[in-house]
Amino acid sequence: MRTILNLIWLLFGGIWLALGYFLVGIVACLLIITIPVGVASFRMGSYALWPFGKTVVNKPRAGLGSALMNVIWFVIGGIPLAIGHLTTAAAQAVTIIGIPLAIANVKMIPVTCFPFGKQIVDNGAIPAGTTPVFTL
Repeated sequence: MRTILNLIWLLFGGIWLALGYFLVGIVACLLIITIPVGVASFRMGSYALWPFGKTVVNKPRAGLGSALMNVIWFVIGGIPLAIGHLTTAAAQAVTIIGIPLAIANVKMIPVTCFPFGKQIVDNGAIPAGTTPVFTL
């Protein structure tokens, strides 16, 4: 079922969301100080490409550095990518088969806005001592 949902996701919005993340990642890597933002964008882009079967968990040792990078991320890429998720979710929610995809899109917005201090893992490989943020 995950493969079917991932294929539907890919065709009906996932490819465009991933391209948006990859574009933000390339732009962020142009400046030295925003390279960690670019790396996070590439990580989120691969997640946006094939999200079902993955879980987002909190990193146990995320601290002040993650919080500062989240502020930089939110300004550089978080807002436009969150708008992309909302737009894609609205388009997907028009059809009955797209409603679960629209819900998944909306669930991804908090991680899109603040990805630092989070980790994307397979559903079966959740590390001990971590808190799942959400599962697709």
